[in-house]
Amino acid sequence: MTRVALPDGVSLNTRVDGPEGGPWIILSNSLGANLAMWDGQMDMLTRKYRVLRYDQRGHGASDAPTGRYSFDLMVADVIALMDHYGIEKADWLGLSMGAMTGMGLAIHHPDRFGKMILADGRAVATDGYKAMWDQRVQAIGEGGLEAVVEGSLGLWLTESWRKANPEATDACRAMILATPPEGYIASCYALRELDYLKDLGDLTLPVLYICGAEDHGAPPEEMQEMAKATPGSKYAEIPCAAHVANINQPKAFNAAVASFLEI
Repeated sequence: MTRVALPDGVSLNTRVDGPEGGPWIILSNSLGANLAMWDGQMDMLTRKYRVLRYDQRGHGASDAPTGRYSFDLMVADVIALMDHYGIEKADWLGLSMGAMTGMGLAIHHPDRFGKMILADGRAVATDGYKAMWDQRVQAIGEGGLEAVVEGSLGLWLTESWRKANPEATDACRAMILATPPEGYIASCYALRELDYLKDLGDLTLPVLYICGAEDHGAPPEEMQEMAKATPGSKYAEIPCAAHVANINQPKAFNAAVASFLEI
């Protein structure tokens, strides 16, 4: 693990794996997770890639400044990390908040990226979506992350998977509870102001959208519309998977990723 200081003084926790000299891919975590959420993809990705994982600001072992984050800020964080590691160009894999960060990068920095995999994410905040984040912020303010952890697990993972995998479910619970509350809340404000749908028609990069068939956080019908709005994009749906599809169904998720990235 290496901490990288950004221009604004915030330090982010990073980890690099895979063969030196290989092409780069950057992995970006969801809200309430950290870079360990990608452990199930590492054997597959490091067959080809030099992999940069990082904890988004406010998450994991990264700094968690108070206030309100934005996707412009999260996008700038990634460009600063790329500059630090001398990464001229990289492929991208992000889930939920990490997928939304990827959209911002594809829109504003297309020259720095190759293939984009955007998993289980939305592209615009509807009124109902904004209200959900307002409620989430209030709940955490009153009861900490303990107030939202079980509801989050219900979105992340199907009920049948949680029953069949109690230890892995406990690990996900611990990951959520380890998130700094101030960082979680600050990230909620970024999600609340999400507004990328209008820009998807301008994307020029190869994009794969992946969605869990039972994802209620970023429903398949919404992600299908995002794919239709994105020129030349592909869409893959993971059966029996909820919001965090890479943990819920890693075999099927990895197969979709490997096919797109030609691993």
